[in-house]
Amino acid sequence: MSLVQLIYVSDLVNNDESLIPAILATSLRRNPEDGITGMLLYSHGNFLQVLEGEQAEVDATYARICQDPRHPNTVMLAQEPVKERHFAQWSMGFRRLSPEHAASLPQYAPFFQFGFDAQAIQAKPGVALEMLQLFSQGML
Repeated sequence: MSLVQLIYVSDLVNNDESLIPAILATSLRRNPEDGITGMLLYSHGNFLQVLEGEQAEVDATYARICQDPRHPNTVMLAQEPVKERHFAQWSMGFRRLSPEHAASLPQYAPFFQFGFDAQAIQAKPGVALEMLQLFSQGML
């Protein structure tokens, strides 16, 4: 058994926020079946998501996401083995980030206030996981 954690960003097709409930419903249905846990953040037409689980299941889930027309421009930010899950309590936690989040967390705002900036996030290793953990814990 090899647990992995995969973090990626993607766009929401046409910034169509009416699709978010269906995306979440699919995650909440499939992830427990596949042993996947994680967190999904949404900001201005973009997602930042972490998937955790066994290597084969995470890879299969990510491959499905990459083929999903609701998630264009998918960019993997990190994939690495982990000793334990960071998001074990959720088959898929979700948080929609707002201008209030950016105002209260200026150190993270450049990474999400106008949508998730994959290049900026990649330039600062660890910041994606920090944000996912921060928002999953409801520290605001």
